[in-house]
Amino acid sequence: MSSQKPMDPRSSRRPAKPRKRRGATLFKRFMVLVLLVLVGIAGYLYYLFDKSKDALTMATADAEPGIVVPAEESVKVKPVGILLFGMDTRKETGSLNTDVMMVAVMNPTTKSAAVVTIPRDTRIELDGYKSRKANSYYAKFRAIAIEDGLSVKDAEKKAKRQVREMLGKYFGIDIAYTATINFQGFVDVVDALGGVEVDVDMDMHYVDNADGTKIDLKQGHQKVNGDQALDFVRYRKSNDGTNMSSDFDRNKRQSEVIGAIADRMKSFSGVTKLGNVIEAVGNNMRMDIPSSEVQNLIETYFKMGKSDIQFAALEGTWRSPYVYVDEESLRKAKQILQAKMAE
Repeated sequence: MSSQKPMDPRSSRRPAKPRKRRGATLFKRFMVLVLLVLVGIAGYLYYLFDKSKDALTMATADAEPGIVVPAEESVKVKPVGILLFGMDTRKETGSLNTDVMMVAVMNPTTKSAAVVTIPRDTRIELDGYKSRKANSYYAKFRAIAIEDGLSVKDAEKKAKRQVREMLGKYFGIDIAYTATINFQGFVDVVDALGGVEVDVDMDMHYVDNADGTKIDLKQGHQKVNGDQALDFVRYRKSNDGTNMSSDFDRNKRQSEVIGAIADRMKSFSGVTKLGNVIEAVGNNMRMDIPSSEVQNLIETYFKMGKSDIQFAALEGTWRSPYVYVDEESLRKAKQILQAKMAE
């Protein structure tokens, strides 16, 4: 009998591949995955760029065609003053009043901004202008321009320019551009960002069936959607006379929400929702800023958050039907805007 041991069947198998080959395969798969991710990001950025072109075309409809801003005058290198209008264009109200009015100065050197809020009932006292409520000037200028024979579109452009020039004189700065967003645009931007977090300072309950207003917010820190954010900044009083608010309170809430939007845009989750934000802005905002300058603004201030924005509001005394601004409040407002322009 032979003493030779039977051959182990496992010996016929191919030698095991070196570990480095398996590692190389995994590395290749990883690189393919990275490539796919990069392709996806590139596709998303192209989608944003393509969408932004359409949105910018709509949003900058008020800009004069063919204007080219010299590089040395661009918002990328020089501070710029911008008038911000929040306009109630709901059919139920038929109003053309600018219920939200803010003047902003943005400085590219410090990547920061100063924003002054003007109470809607502020009585403007300025040489060369009839004294009226701040929020009524646009509608009045527009009506006069139409009476003078201008088309509605041209009358609206002229009225915005006139309000901008007037408030530039009021604050002692050059205000170069105007941006107008309607209530729906405000709602859509907040919703596109997935909501924002705010501190609701009181219980808010108000119903007006005439214009469809139904405000119902509980006091406390909370995340609000677009409709709730609009209710938060608009609230003035309850139906039963309790928890009264004021234009001064509204101004603080407006600043809070704008700061929350800036922080949300700065976050990663905000960046991923940028496409929807661009679409919301394009559908609901009109600016007389050249599209190339809008792109420069986005590139320059995209990472600006709430901590980079200095907020202030005109304050004063309410004596129906006006808010009479305190001189010290106006002096401080002028100071922060002029200082930001000079940085």
